[in-house]
Amino acid sequence: MLNYIWGGLVLLSVGSALLFGNGDALGSAIVESGADAVQLLLTLAGVMALWSGMMKIAEESGLTKILARMFAPVLRLLFPRLPPDGEAFGCITMNITANLLGLGNTATPLGIQAMRALDKLNGGSDIASDEMVIFVVINTASLQLMPTMLASLRQTAGSAEPFAILAPVWISSACALAVALSIAVGLNRRHRL
Repeated sequence: MLNYIWGGLVLLSVGSALLFGNGDALGSAIVESGADAVQLLLTLAGVMALWSGMMKIAEESGLTKILARMFAPVLRLLFPRLPPDGEAFGCITMNITANLLGLGNTATPLGIQAMRALDKLNGGSDIASDEMVIFVVINTASLQLMPTMLASLRQTAGSAEPFAILAPVWISSACALAVALSIAVGLNRRHRL
Protein backbone atom coordinates (compact mmCIF):
# COMPACT_ATOMS: atom_id res chain seq x y z
CA MET A 1 0.00 0.00 0.00
CA LEU A 2 2.79 2.41 0.91
CA ASN A 3 4.41 1.79 -2.49
CA TYR A 4 1.24 3.03 -4.18
CA ILE A 5 1.13 6.13 -1.97
CA TRP A 6 4.80 6.99 -2.68
CA GLY A 7 4.35 6.25 -6.38
CA GLY A 8 1.28 8.46 -6.51
CA LEU A 9 3.10 11.31 -4.76
CA VAL A 10 6.03 11.08 -7.18
CA LEU A 11 3.73 11.04 -10.21
CA LEU A 12 1.69 13.94 -8.82
CA SER A 13 4.86 15.96 -8.18
CA VAL A 14 6.35 15.30 -11.62
CA GLY A 15 3.01 15.98 -13.31
CA SER A 16 2.57 19.25 -11.39
CA ALA A 17 6.09 20.39 -12.26
CA LEU A 18 5.55 19.69 -15.95
CA LEU A 19 2.05 21.19 -15.96
CA PHE A 20 3.18 24.46 -14.40
CA GLY A 21 6.32 24.77 -16.56
CA ASN A 22 8.88 23.86 -13.89
CA GLY A 23 10.52 21.03 -15.85
CA ASP A 24 13.98 22.65 -15.73
CA ALA A 25 13.78 23.13 -11.96
CA LEU A 26 12.59 19.53 -11.62
CA GLY A 27 15.54 18.21 -13.65
CA SER A 28 18.13 20.17 -11.67
CA ALA A 29 16.50 19.20 -8.36
CA ILE A 30 16.65 15.51 -9.31
CA VAL A 31 20.37 15.72 -10.16
CA GLU A 32 21.29 17.80 -7.10
CA SER A 33 19.23 15.74 -4.65
CA GLY A 34 20.70 12.54 -6.06
CA ALA A 35 24.22 13.79 -5.38
CA ASP A 36 23.22 14.99 -1.90
CA ALA A 37 21.59 11.64 -1.14
CA VAL A 38 24.75 9.71 -2.07
CA GLN A 39 26.90 12.02 0.08
CA LEU A 40 24.52 11.65 3.03
CA LEU A 41 24.42 7.89 2.57
CA LEU A 42 28.22 7.62 2.70
CA THR A 43 28.38 9.80 5.82
CA LEU A 44 25.67 7.84 7.61
CA ALA A 45 27.22 4.52 6.55
CA GLY A 46 30.41 5.52 8.35
CA VAL A 47 28.52 6.54 11.48
CA MET A 48 26.44 3.35 11.37
CA ALA A 49 29.57 1.24 11.01
CA LEU A 50 31.19 3.02 13.95
CA TRP A 51 28.23 2.70 16.30
CA SER A 52 27.39 -0.84 15.22
CA GLY A 53 30.98 -1.74 16.01
CA MET A 54 30.67 -0.01 19.39
CA MET A 55 27.49 -2.00 20.07
CA LYS A 56 29.29 -5.22 19.17
CA ILE A 57 32.11 -4.29 21.56
CA ALA A 58 29.52 -3.49 24.24
CA GLU A 59 27.90 -6.89 23.63
CA GLU A 60 31.21 -8.79 23.71
CA SER A 61 32.40 -6.96 26.85
CA GLY A 62 29.14 -7.67 28.66
CA LEU A 63 28.14 -4.00 28.95
CA THR A 64 24.78 -4.56 27.25
CA LYS A 65 24.02 -7.43 29.64
CA ILE A 66 24.85 -5.19 32.59
CA LEU A 67 22.56 -2.50 31.22
CA ALA A 68 19.88 -5.10 30.54
CA ARG A 69 20.10 -6.29 34.17
CA MET A 70 19.81 -2.67 35.32
CA PHE A 71 16.58 -2.21 33.34
CA ALA A 72 15.14 -5.62 34.22
CA PRO A 73 13.31 -4.47 37.40
CA VAL A 74 11.49 -1.72 35.49
CA LEU A 75 10.75 -4.03 32.58
CA ARG A 76 9.34 -6.67 34.94
CA LEU A 77 6.77 -4.08 36.03
CA LEU A 78 5.83 -3.41 32.41
CA PHE A 79 5.89 -7.08 31.36
CA PRO A 80 4.77 -8.97 34.50
CA ARG A 81 3.48 -12.02 32.59
CA LEU A 82 6.77 -12.66 30.76
CA PRO A 83 9.27 -15.08 32.30
CA PRO A 84 12.40 -13.03 33.15
CA ASP A 85 14.70 -15.72 31.77
CA GLY A 86 12.68 -16.23 28.56
CA GLU A 87 13.66 -15.35 25.01
CA ALA A 88 11.11 -12.54 24.66
CA PHE A 89 12.23 -10.76 27.83
CA GLY A 90 15.90 -11.05 26.83
CA CYS A 91 15.25 -9.65 23.35
CA ILE A 92 13.16 -6.82 24.78
CA THR A 93 15.88 -5.78 27.23
CA MET A 94 18.57 -5.90 24.52
CA ASN A 95 16.37 -3.92 22.11
CA ILE A 96 15.66 -1.22 24.68
CA THR A 97 19.35 -1.06 25.59
CA ALA A 98 20.30 -0.56 21.93
CA ASN A 99 17.61 2.12 21.56
CA LEU A 100 18.86 3.91 24.68
CA LEU A 101 22.32 4.04 23.13
CA GLY A 102 20.80 5.59 20.01
CA LEU A 103 21.41 2.56 17.82
CA GLY A 104 17.98 2.22 16.28
CA ASN A 105 19.18 0.23 13.27
CA THR A 106 21.08 -2.16 15.51
CA ALA A 107 17.99 -2.50 17.70
CA THR A 108 15.69 -3.37 14.80
CA PRO A 109 16.68 -7.05 14.47
CA LEU A 110 16.33 -7.46 18.24
CA GLY A 111 12.89 -5.84 18.09
CA ILE A 112 11.77 -8.19 15.32
CA GLN A 113 13.10 -11.15 17.30
CA ALA A 114 11.26 -9.93 20.41
CA MET A 115 7.98 -9.56 18.50
CA ARG A 116 8.35 -13.08 17.10
CA ALA A 117 8.93 -14.43 20.60
CA LEU A 118 5.93 -12.45 21.90
CA ASP A 119 3.83 -13.76 19.01
CA LYS A 120 4.75 -17.34 19.98
CA LEU A 121 3.67 -16.63 23.56
CA ASN A 122 0.46 -15.10 22.18
CA GLY A 123 -0.29 -18.29 20.27
CA GLY A 124 -0.05 -16.61 16.86
CA SER A 125 -3.32 -14.75 17.48
CA ASP A 126 -4.44 -11.98 15.14
CA ILE A 127 -4.99 -9.79 18.20
CA ALA A 128 -1.89 -8.26 19.80
CA SER A 129 -1.22 -9.16 23.41
CA ASP A 130 -0.80 -6.51 26.10
CA GLU A 131 2.95 -7.17 26.07
CA MET A 132 3.13 -6.63 22.30
CA VAL A 133 1.32 -3.31 22.63
CA ILE A 134 3.58 -2.10 25.45
CA PHE A 135 6.69 -3.16 23.52
CA VAL A 136 5.58 -1.29 20.38
CA VAL A 137 4.82 1.80 22.47
CA ILE A 138 8.27 1.73 24.07
CA ASN A 139 9.93 1.29 20.68
CA THR A 140 7.91 4.05 19.07
CA ALA A 141 8.72 6.56 21.81
CA SER A 142 12.41 5.59 21.41
CA LEU A 143 13.89 6.99 24.59
CA GLN A 144 17.56 7.66 23.80
CA LEU A 145 20.47 8.62 26.01
CA MET A 146 22.73 9.19 22.99
CA PRO A 147 20.85 10.17 19.80
CA THR A 148 23.80 9.24 17.60
CA MET A 149 22.00 9.17 14.27
CA LEU A 150 20.36 12.54 14.80
CA ALA A 151 23.68 14.04 15.89
CA SER A 152 25.40 12.63 12.82
CA LEU A 153 22.70 14.14 10.59
CA ARG A 154 23.22 17.49 12.30
CA GLN A 155 26.98 17.22 11.83
CA THR A 156 26.50 16.38 8.14
CA ALA A 157 24.31 19.47 7.79
CA GLY A 158 27.14 21.60 9.19
CA SER A 159 26.20 21.94 12.87
CA ALA A 160 29.06 23.16 15.06
CA GLU A 161 27.55 21.37 18.08
CA PRO A 162 25.72 18.26 16.88
CA PHE A 163 25.04 17.02 20.43
CA ALA A 164 23.55 20.34 21.61
CA ILE A 165 20.15 18.65 21.23
CA LEU A 166 20.66 16.20 24.11
CA ALA A 167 18.45 17.90 26.71
CA PRO A 168 15.51 18.53 24.34
CA VAL A 169 15.74 14.95 23.02
CA TRP A 170 15.75 13.53 26.55
CA ILE A 171 12.83 15.68 27.68
CA SER A 172 10.66 15.15 24.60
CA SER A 173 11.26 11.41 24.36
CA ALA A 174 10.71 10.92 28.12
CA CYS A 175 7.43 12.86 27.94
CA ALA A 176 6.32 10.92 24.86
CA LEU A 177 7.17 7.63 26.56
CA ALA A 178 5.36 8.56 29.78
CA VAL A 179 2.20 9.63 27.97
CA ALA A 180 2.20 6.66 25.59
CA LEU A 181 2.83 4.13 28.38
CA SER A 182 0.13 5.68 30.55
CA ILE A 183 -2.40 5.39 27.74
CA ALA A 184 -1.33 1.86 26.75
CA VAL A 185 -1.33 0.54 30.32
CA GLY A 186 -4.65 2.24 31.04
CA LEU A 187 -6.26 0.78 27.93
CA ASN A 188 -4.79 -2.66 28.67
CA ARG A 189 -6.29 -2.59 32.17
CA ARG A 190 -9.62 -1.38 30.82
CA HIS A 191 -9.56 -4.15 28.19
CA ARG A 192 -9.02 -6.80 30.88
CA LEU A 193 -12.00 -5.59 32.99
